[in-house]
Amino acid sequence: MKIISWNVNGIRAVERKGELDILINAEFPDILMMQETKASADQLSKNLTEHPDYLQFYHSAEKKGYSGTSIWVKRDYTDQVKYSTGMTGFKDTEGRISRLDLGDHTFLGVYFPNGGKSEEAWQGKLVFYDKFLKFTNKLRKSGRVVVWAGDVNCAHEEIDLARPKDNKKSIGFLPEERGWVSKVIKSSWVDVFRTLNPETVVYSWWHLISKSRARNVGWRIDYFFVDRDTLKNVTDISYLNDQMGSDHCPVKLEIKT
Repeated sequence: MKIISWNVNGIRAVERKGELDILINAEFPDILMMQETKASADQLSKNLTEHPDYLQFYHSAEKKGYSGTSIWVKRDYTDQVKYSTGMTGFKDTEGRISRLDLGDHTFLGVYFPNGGKSEEAWQGKLVFYDKFLKFTNKLRKSGRVVVWAGDVNCAHEEIDLARPKDNKKSIGFLPEERGWVSKVIKSSWVDVFRTLNPETVVYSWWHLISKSRARNVGWRIDYFFVDRDTLKNVTDISYLNDQMGSDHCPVKLEIKT
């Protein structure tokens, strides 16, 4: 099974640019999870709602043009699909979590809060982090095989961003955020790419205004996580750095299910 996660920074924009079709034609993933879709149902084209090859599910934010997630799954899986949103104990008004259940597998596409707008936003990010870890731990304990991915909005280690010394006090690289990712890993969740590629420098997000992508001055803030016991089923993971259309690039995971 091939799964791709991509923060599209506006699904209508990547469709208009033709970049969404480029990705699908090149990779044809079984599951495509997208973050920051920034669109409500009435704003989506027919291609984004009635694709011939995919069932398409959306969890949009209440606020227009903000946040939102989506999961597309090949129509081959129609009889097995169960779609849901959000997580227990959290009112998800910003469309941050989309969930797909296939058999005993649960796939979560997540857009984690940035937390940089205000002190309230920062505290909200930490609450989301805490609740999400408890939620996924409970899912795993119930017997589900959980694969979760998305824009975590945190670079875990110095290798995960181009200028770590300059960003010691920057949102996305603060001790509390990095500590949470460490806590996730201590809870037997595996950062798949870093575990399989401990010394490889790769980024998934670049600042648009400064045109940092051309100089590859970026951050790795988009991830795939699986349970430690599930890692043996992973056959490949890669960042599709050549894919344009967003300030993020997609992450591709191939796994035996």
